[in-house]
Amino acid sequence: MKELAISGDLAVDLATAFDASPNPYMLLTPELHFAGMNAAYLDVVGSTRADLIGRNLFEVFDGGATDEGRENSRQLRASFERVLETGEPDHLAVIRYAIPRTLPSGETVLEERYWSATHTPIRDSDGRTAYILQHTNDITELEILRRQAAGRQTETALTNMVSGDILTRAEHVQEDNRRLQTERNRLFDIFMQAPGFITVLSGPNHVFQMHNAAYARLVGRDDLVGKSVVEALPEVREQGFINLLDQVWITGEAIEGRGSPLQIRRHNGGPLETVYVDFVYQPIRDAAGRIVGIFVQGHEVTDIVLAVERQRLMIDELNHRVKNTLATVQSIAMQTARTHIDPASFAETFQARLMALSHTHDLLTRSHWEGAELGAILEHETEAHGPQRVLLNGPPLALTPATALSLGMIFHELATNAAKFGALSSVDGRVLVDWTIIDRPVRRLNLTWREVDGPPVEAPSRRGFGSRLIERSVRHDLAGSIDLRYSIGGFEATISIPLDRGDPT
Repeated sequence: MKELAISGDLAVDLATAFDASPNPYMLLTPELHFAGMNAAYLDVVGSTRADLIGRNLFEVFDGGATDEGRENSRQLRASFERVLETGEPDHLAVIRYAIPRTLPSGETVLEERYWSATHTPIRDSDGRTAYILQHTNDITELEILRRQAAGRQTETALTNMVSGDILTRAEHVQEDNRRLQTERNRLFDIFMQAPGFITVLSGPNHVFQMHNAAYARLVGRDDLVGKSVVEALPEVREQGFINLLDQVWITGEAIEGRGSPLQIRRHNGGPLETVYVDFVYQPIRDAAGRIVGIFVQGHEVTDIVLAVERQRLMIDELNHRVKNTLATVQSIAMQTARTHIDPASFAETFQARLMALSHTHDLLTRSHWEGAELGAILEHETEAHGPQRVLLNGPPLALTPATALSLGMIFHELATNAAKFGALSSVDGRVLVDWTIIDRPVRRLNLTWREVDGPPVEAPSRRGFGSRLIERSVRHDLAGSIDLRYSIGGFEATISIPLDRGDPT
């Protein structure tokens, strides 16, 4: 037991008085273990100090195995928990509780007894509850007399004197208190488990009185009660929320916010994180109508706000890309028309080029326009010629949408030319595509398109649209360089483009 800050002689006198008191007393630790008791208590329960000290109360007195016994144990435990939770005394007017008795034969039985008890917190120097002092009165005889009198339905003076009315009223009051406590616990559970965040602030400085689990998750801490908002959450001081709380306190009118950004430090010493909240600040008034606090409730809507923002950006991106695509289609149509006078030839070439554009669009759509993989683009544009005839060799490389679209058109033109005039126009011809990634001095893609085992080739007498499209795409759209070589062994194109330019589309 902790030592009290009193003189030795006085401590001895107090201990002697405690043990000599005719009223039963016992002392429990916060874990409900016996820490001490007086002789009157030992007489009432028929036990010894050696049997009780250090043991749990409910291990010694379990109340019995019946439903009523378990309910009585629950009431007693709930009284202790209220003392530990509130730091205030708690009273049980009447409780039926069985205690073990040893018969002369040596057999131990449970004897039903009725008690009236007061539980008082004993605080240490820090103000914490160090012990619970129980003052118990055995009122079994009174209760038996009351029940006998009530059973005979007499109106004798004994019934009135021996608690017929008094104990009945006490039981009613206790039952009402029990119902109120149950309702309070139920409302508190609802408060704590509410999906939205809730907190109650008091006074002009907005001091936390209580908050639920959702609020603790929102701000990333649980040590709020007793602190003002500025003390507990200093990072919100300059974000306007304190001014809004002050306004509610002064005017008494509620304030509502929708999708409001809140910067909060959810981890001690961590960075500020931005979340978005819907909230309502509602004034709390006392019986006289004075404002005594503010009720805060709301929901975190970060996911919703970010989803709306992503949707807006996607719509803007879509509009931009549609315009770019239409401009590309217009350019393809005009250039194809210049080099194909025959309508049938124009339609065939134009459709093939549109399909190449469509293939790359399909790849980008699958990745939500975040990019496409170089090898996948090459496979799409050359798959019609068979995987054995177009051999791809290079590391995985994710491309931005703009780079993917440009390279898709380039590969289509190279494959078309190879099928018409180059290696893919003969049975044995093949195309070898090799690429590497160079990191210094800047990150670049170096790619070689080499045709082998095809017919002899020679440089064209004039540059067609395909060649101009390839050169324009590499040099202007991709800011790279290209070298086209027409040798007897076969056509070869070497392309080099930077990879860290972003997405200009």
